[in-house]
Amino acid sequence: MKIGIMQPYFFPYLGYWQLINAVDKFVIYDNVQFTKKSWIRRNRILMNQQDLLFTLPLIKDSDFLDIRKRYLSDTYSSEKERLLTLIKYAYKNAPRFQNVMPVIEKCINFANNNLFEYTYYSIVQILEILDIKTEIITSSNIDIDHSLRNKYRVIEICKALGGDIYINSFGGMELYDKEEFQQHQLDLKFIKMSEIQYKQFNHPFVKDLSIIDVLMFNEPGEIQQLLNEYELL
Repeated sequence: MKIGIMQPYFFPYLGYWQLINAVDKFVIYDNVQFTKKSWIRRNRILMNQQDLLFTLPLIKDSDFLDIRKRYLSDTYSSEKERLLTLIKYAYKNAPRFQNVMPVIEKCINFANNNLFEYTYYSIVQILEILDIKTEIITSSNIDIDHSLRNKYRVIEICKALGGDIYINSFGGMELYDKEEFQQHQLDLKFIKMSEIQYKQFNHPFVKDLSIIDVLMFNEPGEIQQLLNEYELL
């Protein structure tokens, strides 16, 4: 049983979806501390041949609160219209715009200001487009000691779900040790996305943008191929 665990990112890049597609069960953290520098509330789209960062505004609150206890700003009800206008302007001439934009609008217009619920909803919607059937589990629903942190929490989650393989993003190679996981009968692997390129209008390729970009420029069959362009280390 292959397990993956990540925070709930907002329209994350292709590598996030490759990880979900590569495992049998994917855990989305809701009861871990919100991190300002993460991709939970921000991402990048293609604008005028370069990347442009967009960010979800949050109500100011303690930096020690869990993701599920953070909320979008009251101003977001008006700001979301500007975000939609931005995305429409950026991709109005993309080949899949008419197919994809209604789903993006549905996600952005989702009427829930809880940060976890808002991002989780968009993940579920995109999973449906990508035709990924992996079981999605919210971390707080797993019967473990939730005071555990870092690798100890990961190991207990894998055990609770009957996992024997834990797949982490390539960036986690500096955090986790394979031998330590083997002591708990877990095979630790890291997923590394291949050097992927696709046509973005007729300009030089800008990599690692939001899944919005992938959806706008690629047919469903092409995306299925992209989901499998990685290696496990």
